[in-house]
Amino acid sequence: MIRLNINGKDIEVDVDPDMPLLWVLRDTLSLTGTKFGCGMAVCGACTVHLDGQPSRSCVTPVSAVGARKIMTIEGLSPDNSHPVQRAWIELDVPQCGYCQSGQIMSAAALLAQTPQPTDADIDAAMSGNICRCGTYQRIRAAIHRAAALKSGA
Repeated sequence: MIRLNINGKDIEVDVDPDMPLLWVLRDTLSLTGTKFGCGMAVCGACTVHLDGQPSRSCVTPVSAVGARKIMTIEGLSPDNSHPVQRAWIELDVPQCGYCQSGQIMSAAALLAQTPQPTDADIDAAMSGNICRCGTYQRIRAAIHRAAALKSGA
C-alpha cells in the first residue's frame, strides 16, 4: 500500500510502486482531468502540483511522491472559482481543450510564485506546455487576467 495526499485527502492505493502517478490518478482513482499526452514529460498535458510545484505525472513513479501533497485539476477548486479557471472561462481559451488542464495547472503554479508575471515570465513558465491548437495568445491573456482577478482588480 502506498499512502498519498491527493487534493487534501489522505488515500492509500495498492499499486505497483513503479506505476506512473498519472495512471494511479486516472485508472486507479478515476481522476481523469489530468491527461495523457506524450508519456515523455515534454507536452505538459499531465501536469499536476507536487507541493505546489508543477510536475509531469506521466514520468513520476508513484513511489517517488512520498509525503508531498498532490493537487490535480479537480483539486484546484470545486466550482471553477480559482482565478485561473475563471479567466480561462471568461476569455474562452480552449479550442479542443485537451491540453488545458495541464496549462491551467502550470499557470496556477506560476501565479502562486509570481503574482504579477510579465509576458517573459509567462512564456518561460508555460514553455513546457504544448497546445496543438495554438491558443498561446489566449493563454497568455488569461494568465494576465487571472493575475488581475487574484489581486482584486
